[in-house]
Amino acid sequence: MEALGLAGVPREQPLLYPGAWPRESGLLDGDRLLPLDRPVHEDGGDRVPVLAIGSNASPGQLRHKMAEFGVDSPIPMVRSRVTGLDVGVSAHVSRMGYVSASPVGAPGVVRELFVLWLDPEQLAVIDASEGVPMAGGNFDRAWLPAADVRVQTPDGAVLDGAHVYVNRHGVLHDGTGAPRRHPGEQRPLITDLLRASPRLRALFGATPEEFCARARADRTLCDRGTRLFAEERRVTASGLERYVRRDPDGEPGPPPAPPAP
Repeated sequence: MEALGLAGVPREQPLLYPGAWPRESGLLDGDRLLPLDRPVHEDGGDRVPVLAIGSNASPGQLRHKMAEFGVDSPIPMVRSRVTGLDVGVSAHVSRMGYVSASPVGAPGVVRELFVLWLDPEQLAVIDASEGVPMAGGNFDRAWLPAADVRVQTPDGAVLDGAHVYVNRHGVLHDGTGAPRRHPGEQRPLITDLLRASPRLRALFGATPEEFCARARADRTLCDRGTRLFAEERRVTASGLERYVRRDPDGEPGPPPAPPAP
């Protein structure tokens, strides 16, 4: 991955967020990104499709997350055409030191995004990294049915649906009330957020470098920044909240059953 420029880890260098994405589909196997030799969706088995919106599409970040839990099994990453979804800005400050991306409902919008095909062990790792099992976590995992969000793989197949991580805090808006699109880089995003808020500068400093350094691993400060987004009325809904389903124990519920024929 080093030779391909894909080894960077935003968790270690926040200004790299969301990290480098591959140009094509591939199989992440340790520190290698190998070609995929067949359509993953035809394999059956226990893997499930998960849309990668931010750094989960970065092989370096994925490898780092898996290594933290001692998981080293390969991960298929399939570049897909997604209709009905866009990439917004999370309405929270991550304790990793960056402002992450979050999905937003966007009828008619088409994006090229990666689908991760995760086995149960890998899915548990990504759930944990997004805070799904925690009461104070930042994301819930939701199932988006094909009727609302269309995911087409390179071979032309359309998936029945896919999982996605929906931000519990909402997303930042663009000043008109519509979700703001994530620029795909931290430096311009943080610069703009700081410029617009003296209170945010008082907490995190005047530059992206200061912001990342102060936010990194300081949960209390990150929580204050998250509350400030809401207090300054910068937050709106992602439009995906209705897809979040939780079972009585607070765990993500299964995807809804398909309608009867």
